[in-house]
Amino acid sequence: MHDLIIIGGGPAGLTSAVYAARKKMDTLLLTKELGGQLMWTREIENYMGYQFISGPELMSKFEEQVKRFAVATQYEEVTGLTVSEDGTFIVKTEESEYQSKMVILAAGKRSRMLGVPGEREFAGQGVSYCATCDGPLFTGKIVAVVGGGNSAVQAAIELSNVSPTVYLVTRSAYVADPILIDKMQAAGNIIELTGYVSEGIYGKNVVEKLTIRNSASRETKDLAVQGVFVEVGLQPNSEFLAGLVEVNDQKELIIDCRTKTNIPGLFAAGDVTNGPDKQIVIAAGDGAKAAMMAYEYLLHQK
Repeated sequence: MHDLIIIGGGPAGLTSAVYAARKKMDTLLLTKELGGQLMWTREIENYMGYQFISGPELMSKFEEQVKRFAVATQYEEVTGLTVSEDGTFIVKTEESEYQSKMVILAAGKRSRMLGVPGEREFAGQGVSYCATCDGPLFTGKIVAVVGGGNSAVQAAIELSNVSPTVYLVTRSAYVADPILIDKMQAAGNIIELTGYVSEGIYGKNVVEKLTIRNSASRETKDLAVQGVFVEVGLQPNSEFLAGLVEVNDQKELIIDCRTKTNIPGLFAAGDVTNGPDKQIVIAAGDGAKAAMMAYEYLLHQK
């Protein structure tokens, strides 16, 4: 029986682990892999203490700090969570079951799919969800980015450095930071296609074209591309909590200002929650808060 199990190895989960260790709680960290969305982020300019740092670099610094403490870590994917009659928790993974007095949910989010023909078939064969990871593979090739948020615009900027032409396909107006839009429009080789939706991704063995449709005229257009980067938002990794924790219409976990869910002893932090903004610094702050709230809960249980 652990004092605390933390589910998730991103900024929220790792910060929780450091704060829990400093409170001398018996803590187990369960995560499929370390890093979360940070591993897909090439440029970070708004994390305090660093004028500029890449996502993997920042994640390695988080990891180094966790390793200074006695935090047990198991690289396993969590598949279920139940509450025992005595109020303790059973966390199930594909390999094992673990018990704890408290749980911090910091499972983060993952890329949302377009849901069009050809997307699954060409995943890894021209369809990508990470420009930072796969961009260099498309050097000299024409590519398309689908999406209109910060991640999509950032992806288009990154790809413009290796690709002669980048199509940026957006359903409606951008919902990205003005500074990113300015950089994107200054690139010179990014073609903006606003008011279009994706209809399908086609090719023989690899991607050869993206078909898009104009929302107003209904006319379709084929873009001759060798790569399609999908950046249409994220969805929370909360499926394993179905029916247990209160969620909003986006399946984000509902928490109060003290990171508490509707279940005593169950806390949540970071992008998996209904917090209004998804930022690294906010996720880390949530993680610290959740660990301190868990410690306070533990004291009252003894």
